Amino acid sequence: MSDQKIRVEIDGGVATLFLVNPPMNVVTLDLTRELNAALTRLEADPSIGALVITGDGDRAFCTGSDIHEFPELMAEGAVVSRKLAFENETFSKFANFPKPTVVAIEGYALGGGMELAAGADIIVVAENAKFGVPEIKLGAIPGSGGTVRITRRIGIGRASELFLLGDMVDAQQALAWGYANRITPKGETLALAQEIAAKLASGPKQAMCACKQALRYGMYLPEEQAIAKLLNVLDVLSRTEDLHEGADAFINKRPPNFRDPLDTSKFVGCIFPK
Repeated sequence: MSDQKIRVEIDGGVATLFLVNPPMNVVTLDLTRELNAALTRLEADPSIGALVITGDGDRAFCTGSDIHEFPELMAEGAVVSRKLAFENETFSKFANFPKPTVVAIEGYALGGGMELAAGADIIVVAENAKFGVPEIKLGAIPGSGGTVRITRRIGIGRASELFLLGDMVDAQQALAWGYANRITPKGETLALAQEIAAKLASGPKQAMCACKQALRYGMYLPEEQAIAKLLNVLDVLSRTEDLHEGADAFINKRPPNFRDPLDTSKFVGCIFPK
């Protein structure tokens, strides 16, 4: 049996990354290292146009950190330095991924699992999925970016309820709060996520990256700064062959043939604005 914690399958321009740590796909130091390395490879692979992340099996997407790792780390005073710092770096690498991302959630997404998924562009969940950040019940708080990304996704009032009570919410609540984008019957989330990802992967790569960056400017910067940054992005985008191809295709009533490769040096990899 393989000890690998990450499995990647590629179909066309879509990479599907599985978290493989049964039965609940908890986050270990090894899983984090493998996830970080896989994200680096997939970002650099020009054949990949979109990324799907899901959990192996149907019991859980991911239920957060492996608590069994904590006693040794706490004894060393190294919870942050050895675990959470690198976990945040890795989860941020996913949130800043320059290509479109989709997460497919079956079963539970708790703690770090809910935090990781919050970095996706689109989240597809099964109708029986459950969500929560129960760290408060352990005398802790979420430590892998959730207080930032979940809060920005659902708002501070809802995030306060989620974090301070530590209770789980169901798929319908996650959808109503704006955490999830789509709900599917159990067992169908991955197929829908891959279908969405395939559509995204077939689009103009430079424009997809530019759109991700512009959305983040709109979320994280004051309005005037966000507009100024948007105009800079649009100026770069206006010089791409794909934009000229799109305009010509529209005028001549034909399907566009987008061929520009993604050049993250032009769009700085869609990083979150400082």
